[in-house]
Amino acid sequence: MSDFHELIKSFPKTREYVRDFFVYGFKTRTEFKHKSPRTYDNERRRLESWLNPFVHKDHLSNGANISLAIDSNLLDTNPLFRVWKTKSFTDNDIVLHFFILDLLQDGDKMTAEEITDDLLTEYEAFFDIQTVRRKCNAYQKEGLLQKQRKGKTVVYSLDTSLAQWLKSNETILDALAFFQLAGSLGMIGNQLTDQLDYQNQTFRVKHSFFVHTLEDEILLDLLNIIHQQKSAALEIKSSKKGVINTTYCVPLQIFISTRSGRRFLCAYIDRSKRFTCFRLDTIKSVTSLEKTEAYEELQTKLNRNRRQLWGVSFQGRERHHLDKLTMTIQVFEPKESYIVDRLRREGRGGTVTKTAPNIYQYEIEVFDCNEMLPWIRTFIGRILSLECSAKSVERRFYEDLQTMYQTYQIEE
Repeated sequence: MSDFHELIKSFPKTREYVRDFFVYGFKTRTEFKHKSPRTYDNERRRLESWLNPFVHKDHLSNGANISLAIDSNLLDTNPLFRVWKTKSFTDNDIVLHFFILDLLQDGDKMTAEEITDDLLTEYEAFFDIQTVRRKCNAYQKEGLLQKQRKGKTVVYSLDTSLAQWLKSNETILDALAFFQLAGSLGMIGNQLTDQLDYQNQTFRVKHSFFVHTLEDEILLDLLNIIHQQKSAALEIKSSKKGVINTTYCVPLQIFISTRSGRRFLCAYIDRSKRFTCFRLDTIKSVTSLEKTEAYEELQTKLNRNRRQLWGVSFQGRERHHLDKLTMTIQVFEPKESYIVDRLRREGRGGTVTKTAPNIYQYEIEVFDCNEMLPWIRTFIGRILSLECSAKSVERRFYEDLQTMYQTYQIEE
């Protein structure tokens, strides 16, 4: 039987629950199938303790479902950063954290043996020297301590270089305040402003995609792999079936949707000899592998192929190399000239040709015309004809029209 603890040991586990409540959300206790009801209650209480001002409940006949109601336009920071700051620790962890930092507060350089002795004499806290040394080494990796070797002796001191630099460059604080709201890995800016007791009083972002901070740990691993030009093994969980598979690929670029903020990894899969995009919120873990010799060649090929991308799909349903779409629309000029301007502005490289008075033809070749359908539907009422080399796209468009006619009882 599991007990409720507010703190956590595994961030990936918590990331899944926040997504269930926030991204995929609106589930009642009985609809939460993949874990026990007790686990649901524990995670619900944990989220409520972190994000209480933003928790919204809807009471239904079969129970209450929970979601998060967040208006980015009104907030000075991302409330989901709180999830990153909640980690579990033992009694010894918390005692050593404050005692070691207090001992080194004056800038002294001390060995692990000296720190162990002072813990006993100053605070009457007895610790094994190996425990103290492991904690100091861990803090050195985290950037809290500096580690220096003097002959055969290793000494530790407080690392204040970042804090001193920030205090001497106070104008950077506004940049950090903006970065925490506007950039990927905004958690870094939030941590730094927190350490300096600086609150964002200047910036608000009207359309900010707060939930994507949950993927920043995965994003950082992928950016490091891209920088090192290595291949990687990805554990990917299907958003539809929930099945986890391992994919071996060469990560190349990160794509970000300006409409939804959703982020994708564009990678090359050698087994199938093709580029593929993976949603970052489906990637559970990333493992770095060996360096890729043909990395520059793959980047060049990707940059060439991106010209024929409409969204993030490199492969249409009927597996043509490129799909060609032709749309003919009616525009009553001159009062509707803005429609033609919109075709040229939003058409992503497609050609716009006037074929007759008030008649325009739009043509484009892309990898997957299926991605174009939401945009094409915005011209319904003006479309005279639509043809596509991928006949499944053409059929889907006209079938959607038929469904609309039936739903709204419209005579054709």
